[in-house]
Amino acid sequence: MNLRWLVALLSCAVLFGCVPTRRYDAALADAKKAKDATAACDAAVAKLTAELAEVKAELEQASDLAEQRNESLSQAQLDEQNLRAKLDEATALIEELRSQLERLGKNAGALVAEKGTLATALADAKKRLEELRKAQAAADARAALFRDLALKFHKMIDSGELKVVLRDGRMVIQLANDVLFDSGQTTIKPAGQQALAQVATVLKTIPDRHFQVAGDTDNVPIATSRFASNWELSTARGVEVVRFLVAHGVAPQVLSAAGYGEFDPIAPNDTPAGRAKNRRIEITLQPNIDELVAVPGAS
Repeated sequence: MNLRWLVALLSCAVLFGCVPTRRYDAALADAKKAKDATAACDAAVAKLTAELAEVKAELEQASDLAEQRNESLSQAQLDEQNLRAKLDEATALIEELRSQLERLGKNAGALVAEKGTLATALADAKKRLEELRKAQAAADARAALFRDLALKFHKMIDSGELKVVLRDGRMVIQLANDVLFDSGQTTIKPAGQQALAQVATVLKTIPDRHFQVAGDTDNVPIATSRFASNWELSTARGVEVVRFLVAHGVAPQVLSAAGYGEFDPIAPNDTPAGRAKNRRIEITLQPNIDELVAVPGAS
């Protein structure tokens, strides 16, 4: 029953004498207490309702946050999976690239080594080619000089007084001892002097050349008070020819003398004709330094 109706009934009862005053006061006090209790209860209910509404709102907010977090977690897990897949793919690619780089490094090393070998071979080929060119130029110069000497000596060659030959790559003027010397002697005979004078005239026209004058004999031994062997005789004859050439205008600094005795034969010594060939004076044109070119492949 409504509290106001209760108060009204009590008031009527008091007015009409139905309820004593004491009981009325007690009832009124109880009604006030009930009213206060109801107000307090309503206030508590209102407060609790408000708190419930706040809790409900917080709960809904927490639920939304939880849902968002779940969605974020799911997205994060998905992103992690995608990233892991990309990482695996990148790792595989790196390994492939590393393998390729290793192969390329080996190939590059081989190419560098091959390039070095080819460069060395090319340098050697160029060096050999240059040496061959120098050798060819020197050979051409010797051939031209040989032709020039042959032309200058052609009368003496035709008369048999001398020969112009090539021995061991060197140009040699050969004069027979029988024309130059008597047996066992070092004095130049008149016919030999005429021949050597013509030789001196030609030698003076050849610039920048050194000449070696060497005496050679056959193998018939000689033993005299002056010459103990053919070595001494051949050397003395070489020196005598050098002196004659100097006296006829050949520069002494381009001349040298030597003697080979019977040890440099050009023919067998078992016949008179062979021994006659071996008894000779050889004037050798010494090669210049630039002609001493090592030909590749030659020993």
